[in-house]
Amino acid sequence: MNPMTKIIAVVGPTASGKSSLAVEIARLVGGEVISSDSRQVYTGLDLGTGKVTKSEMRGVPHHLLNVANPKRVMSVVQYERLATRAIHDILKRGKIPILCGGTGLYVDAVLTTASFPAVPPNQTLRRQLEKLSAEKLFKKLQKLDPVRTSTIDAKNPRRLIRAIEIATALGSVPVRTPATPRYNTLIIGTSLQKEKLEERIYARLLARMRRGMVAEARKQHEQGLSWKRMESLGLEYRFLAQFLQNKITKDELLYNLNIAIRQYAKRQIVWFKRNKNIKWFHTSEQVKVLKFAQKFLKTNY
Repeated sequence: MNPMTKIIAVVGPTASGKSSLAVEIARLVGGEVISSDSRQVYTGLDLGTGKVTKSEMRGVPHHLLNVANPKRVMSVVQYERLATRAIHDILKRGKIPILCGGTGLYVDAVLTTASFPAVPPNQTLRRQLEKLSAEKLFKKLQKLDPVRTSTIDAKNPRRLIRAIEIATALGSVPVRTPATPRYNTLIIGTSLQKEKLEERIYARLLARMRRGMVAEARKQHEQGLSWKRMESLGLEYRFLAQFLQNKITKDELLYNLNIAIRQYAKRQIVWFKRNKNIKWFHTSEQVKVLKFAQKFLKTNY
């Protein structure tokens, strides 16, 4: 792909208005949205992942939603291949690809030449690690790869196990060469004041609960998604699995989940703030963003 090929990305923390902004940009410039959310790739995980609805898409085509079975893990390498294929297809049809999501690792994998270790699963090691708590897994990873612990979800056993697996297989942390951009990308970041973001996170959580988030998780289990796999999906599904097994009460579900999502939003902000190429806009500055996107696409450089 020509590095001068122009695409747009919309990133930021959860509940900051990324999806609606990406749709507005797409409607203005003739674009199509590619999801860069590590859990929205899975079928059936709609309310729990805050997946954009048909009506919210407002006629804009969306890609990489519902492309994988939640019983199986989709790797970042697999995601990158699918997203790159979608970008090529969108460009071929004369449309503008708009990458949208909050999984920083996925965004980097698509937009840059960042490489990811092709370490195959070690089932023996995984069985041993699955017996450990998230806290013990985090401490284990800290000894192997302290750099990775600064960005990883400390309460997500699946990601912790994969990180330990990679560090164990390679013997030491690989030195990454600086990633270079694959495209001429306008990266737009959505931001909100801390208090306002936390309000939106809680309001969004309550709305999803009212719409049937618990029933959705129960249905997934009835269709064969194990409790262990559900918990490994993190955040909503970790606590929903605990609630459905009567390990926590509904009040505890809401309280713990609200805190966990707020902590996740903080990690997202830390990840994206490292990228100095991101142009940050307040969620209310939609008109300004749309003008900025138009100018970017018209400018020759």
